[in-house]
Amino acid sequence: MIDAIVIGSGPNGLAAAITLASAGRSVRVYEARETIGGGLRSLPLTEAGSLHDAGATVMAMVDASPCFRALPLADHGVELVRPDLPLAHPLDDGSAVIAERSVEATAANLDRDDAASYRRLLEPFVRHAGTLLPGLLQPIGRTVSLEMAAFGLQAIRSAQGLARSRFRGPRAAALVAGSAAHSLVPLNFAGTAGYGMALAISAHANGWPVVRGGSQRLADALAAILRARGGEIVTNTTVASLSELPPARAILCDVTPRQLIRLAGDRLPSGYRRRLERYRPGPGVFKMDWTLREPVPWRATECRRAGTLHLGGTIDEIAASEQAAWDGRLADRPFTLVVQPTVIDPTRAAPGRHTLWAYCHVPHGASVDRSAAIEAQIERFAPGFRDCISSRHAMGPADLERYNPNLIGGDIAGGAATLWQLVARPILSWRPHRTPLAGVYLCSSSTPPGIGVHGMCGYLAARDVLQS
Repeated sequence: MIDAIVIGSGPNGLAAAITLASAGRSVRVYEARETIGGGLRSLPLTEAGSLHDAGATVMAMVDASPCFRALPLADHGVELVRPDLPLAHPLDDGSAVIAERSVEATAANLDRDDAASYRRLLEPFVRHAGTLLPGLLQPIGRTVSLEMAAFGLQAIRSAQGLARSRFRGPRAAALVAGSAAHSLVPLNFAGTAGYGMALAISAHANGWPVVRGGSQRLADALAAILRARGGEIVTNTTVASLSELPPARAILCDVTPRQLIRLAGDRLPSGYRRRLERYRPGPGVFKMDWTLREPVPWRATECRRAGTLHLGGTIDEIAASEQAAWDGRLADRPFTLVVQPTVIDPTRAAPGRHTLWAYCHVPHGASVDRSAAIEAQIERFAPGFRDCISSRHAMGPADLERYNPNLIGGDIAGGAATLWQLVARPILSWRPHRTPLAGVYLCSSSTPPGIGVHGMCGYLAARDVLQS
């Protein structure tokens, strides 16, 4: 009998498998696709010589992850490279709000009255980022410290509430709003301040790195570590039901609650099944990738050295865009998140070429093509952008779900990141990775600590298995 089977080879599934294999357990991973990686796959989506991350590129939490920090990733080809400027947020007046590695330098870029407020808010947390960020990757309530308590008092607020109580000018408020919008929920929701603050702390402390040569290299390194520790990976194998699997002492499912319901069928107790059915998915995303003949001609020159850009103007405009996606509407000017991989890693394109990707938030399962709206947002802050395009590739929610079945309706967060669903993810439980089925566990981003490339959902589920 196999000690453990893992369904899915995304970062959480591989992290779970490595944790178990490192403890001497026999482990087999089943992956439906030909290549492993889930949201870490890198593909030639546009043209020869260009490599695009079909999922995640920016590794904001890799440095903070207790799981990944314990692994010899560098020995298996993972090199993290960091942009000169982690984040830029262009504005319509031709300037840009920038998040430098230094809190002081970032504060100097804000409206004069807000510089001291920004330093007071962020400096104490950045000083303790080495313990604070790993603590944020634990289930809520498991890590107790003065820094965590202080963070929680601010994080539980809405992003709009935090910005308007702390800052007077538009620049700092826009910076907070753009980072908080990564949550994919309206910015007046409680808890959205925590997303903005955690990402800001990470930008200052770690610089929002990317993996040289594409995110697939991180997945490949995790697979190599697993195999070196005795684990096995079986690709091109779709698991349609738990009953199809060979005997195993534990089954860890890197899937969403909806998929677990399909896998388990009638085996799930009705009460637990109803609780899973109430788990709310988040909005979807519409993603585009481009190969460019020349760099994006950003009007604000600071943007040309930024790894990530937030395109959305003021906090009010960003808030309206996020509310629209939540309510099932399309924003005329959608908040658009942009990453410039070749600014950091020129190996991702042929000489003289550049790669770019962007996505905006859309209603869950939306089928409307948002290509024109996304390109208009970029053109708004970079006139002449369309003239730089050599080729493009677009994926709506249905395309994303076909690429990765965990992205149901285009939801990249594994479920709506509301405050309640951070506490009850996917249900309210002290051991949320366990299911009522003996030996069956959830280990996807639908469990704590949620969205992000950190492997901690899988790591924590595997630790639960080992403690059973």
